[in-house]
Amino acid sequence: MDAVDHIPVTVLTGFLGSGKTTVLNHLLRQPEMGGVVAIINEFGEVALDHLLVESSEDRLALLDNGCICCSVREDLIETLDDLAARRAAGTIPPFHRVLVETTGLADPVPVLHTLMTAPDIVGRYRIDGVVATVDAVNGAHTLHAHAEAVRQVAVADRLLVTKTDLVSGDTLARLEARLVAINPVAALSQVSNGIVDPARVLDAGLFDPAARSADVVRWFETAARAAVEPHHHAHDCEGTRCDHPVHHAHDSDVQSFSLVIDEPIHGEAFARWLDYVAALKGEDLLRFKAIVNVAEQPDAPLVVHGVQHVFHPPISLAGWPSEDRRSRLVFIVRGIPREIIETTLCKFAAVSRTAIQRPAA
Repeated sequence: MDAVDHIPVTVLTGFLGSGKTTVLNHLLRQPEMGGVVAIINEFGEVALDHLLVESSEDRLALLDNGCICCSVREDLIETLDDLAARRAAGTIPPFHRVLVETTGLADPVPVLHTLMTAPDIVGRYRIDGVVATVDAVNGAHTLHAHAEAVRQVAVADRLLVTKTDLVSGDTLARLEARLVAINPVAALSQVSNGIVDPARVLDAGLFDPAARSADVVRWFETAARAAVEPHHHAHDCEGTRCDHPVHHAHDSDVQSFSLVIDEPIHGEAFARWLDYVAALKGEDLLRFKAIVNVAEQPDAPLVVHGVQHVFHPPISLAGWPSEDRRSRLVFIVRGIPREIIETTLCKFAAVSRTAIQRPAA
């Protein structure tokens, strides 16, 4: 089965109270979502959230014995395996997509690792993308106080800013500037009462070469603008006295930057560099996206996508999405200086220092 024929899985994440269940309810009511199964993870002895989702039971699967980022990972694998088996046997209605809603306290990265590495899952499912909800009212406080919320934003492909009808335009603008500073390549949408077009959430194009050609252009144009016009923010709690807990998330430690490489890169050398970075800095490499001019195949660029130390197999595009045939790399990192990335590219990927450029918007 080709990757594009696998069942797409969308991970819906977001901190406590950010409106995930409201968004999920809206999505499941839309006609085009009729063939979607939702897997809801809960934390606590009594599972309640699934009772708030308005859907028939054959479209829901509940994981209720712990946080999805630890003990429930095996349950997620078993649930996805069971769904695929029942789908093949015809004992449940056919479905064409899965939505996984994480707990508000979950780091979504282990979920992505499970979907990217578990053999049975990789053979049947593919990651469509990560959607993170951010509460416009409490988002600034949450990002400052909780590291999990920062990581949810950092790994997202789509960001939904919820409860936008409850804040001023200035407050919303400050929050969105902070989100762009953390993750400049995620598409951002404003949401009120959970109402969002499914097209703004689904089909992120991570595995679809046809969709990817357009996406890679947007990734790097957006990243280039962020690099030239960085967003600086202070933790001033929207201009009021800050009463955050003492254990801050320091989302200012999360930064993004992009690199342009003027010369082709040999495939084996690039793979060696990826292995090195993943082994030594994988924990802090939150997201990585790249389109690479490989010396051995100059007319078919590679697109590489990674989360921490796990990378999707590179996919070749049919052709370059623009006249620009330089390699372009986008990093969302925690505490990794740009200079380290540049130095390792020179040492392990045999890239000359003069070929590494800072992009212009």
